[in-house]
Amino acid sequence: MPAVTPNTSSLTDAGKPVTRRSTWAEAAAAADAIKTAAPGPAPTRAPSSAQEGAPIASVPGNADGNTAIEAAVPSAKSLTDTPTAPDAPPAFRRSRPTVAETIAGNPVPDFISSPGLFVKEQKPRPVGGFRGAMYKLTGGSWNMGPGPKQRQEDELARRISRQLHGSYNTAILSLKGGIGKTSTTVGVGLTLAEFRGDAPCAIDANPDSGDLVERALGEGIYQQASPRTITDLLENIETVDSLTALTRYMHHAGRLHLIAGEQDPEVSDSLTAEEYLRIRKLISGYYSVALTDCGTGVTHNAMSGILQSADNLVIAAGYAVSGAKRARSTLQWLAGHGYEDLARNAIVVITDKDEVSSRVDKDAIEEHLSGICRQLIAVPHDRGVADGDLVTLDVLKPETRRAYKEIAAAIVDGYV
Repeated sequence: MPAVTPNTSSLTDAGKPVTRRSTWAEAAAAADAIKTAAPGPAPTRAPSSAQEGAPIASVPGNADGNTAIEAAVPSAKSLTDTPTAPDAPPAFRRSRPTVAETIAGNPVPDFISSPGLFVKEQKPRPVGGFRGAMYKLTGGSWNMGPGPKQRQEDELARRISRQLHGSYNTAILSLKGGIGKTSTTVGVGLTLAEFRGDAPCAIDANPDSGDLVERALGEGIYQQASPRTITDLLENIETVDSLTALTRYMHHAGRLHLIAGEQDPEVSDSLTAEEYLRIRKLISGYYSVALTDCGTGVTHNAMSGILQSADNLVIAAGYAVSGAKRARSTLQWLAGHGYEDLARNAIVVITDKDEVSSRVDKDAIEEHLSGICRQLIAVPHDRGVADGDLVTLDVLKPETRRAYKEIAAAIVDGYV
């Protein structure tokens, strides 16, 4: 209905008072104001004409035919002169929580961070043994899960493959040659390369013409390749500004990257502690795990730099009481020369190269070394290690591979 402009004259032609006109909006506002100002029982709704059949009383209008409703509802102007209470929600309305409030009060699980709430977790697939055979025989419908041995292997793999923040270095040393120091470096390096997402690096810092690369690649392949050594890298270290440039001075046994030691006897013993630290600083920019194959003894030129930058140590010893005594002497020398933490957290590896483990009391060796190192790991006799030639994981006994896994896991444990 259009708005009606009120007539300013007080009387009509017939001398009757003129009823003041108002709009429907003003009438609704006036009705709300009445409810606020004088709360009381809700008015009873009058029956409609359709239900009762009674005609609606008409209110006199003006010449335009507009009906005035001020006879039933006071004017908005008169109500504005009367003080009213502050606006309040109608009494018949109930307060409902919003959607946001409902979600906040009842958080919905996140299927991204908690996929197990929506997807049934499956058991790991068993490999080998009776459980693996039953899994294959039933087409996977009968999954008994992995056995104890497989769970131990999976735990070793998890420890080895942990993500590292930064670059770490492990020095592998011994007081006597020919007791498995270099073969341990190669076997552990290949194991790290197998399980870790990032490639490890092995450095031959043996001043006595070390054969680390020959044990990892085979002597024939090494001779055919470009025989770049740690000396060549030192001479051109200022030009190495990327991993691509560094790769020119490295050799690769699968995912294990190696820096060969100097083979010339006249210069092999010239590697100093400062030069080794320069190599270590360069390597730390591209590799998170580095293994350093040291020379025999702990007093040669580069040894102070190696020990200064090492995060943990592996002490190689022979599988005999004399080998255990040498390992103990090495740890005591380290503790007495400012490397007590390295000695306390060292890993002693006893390798049975001469097949004498059956005649040696392992418990006596462990008792002799107890309390002065973090862990003792024995590597059984294996011709793939004892022959002094190429070391590859494929030809090693399962017991030997497991020993290298335990060493690799213990090394990574020392980083975190």
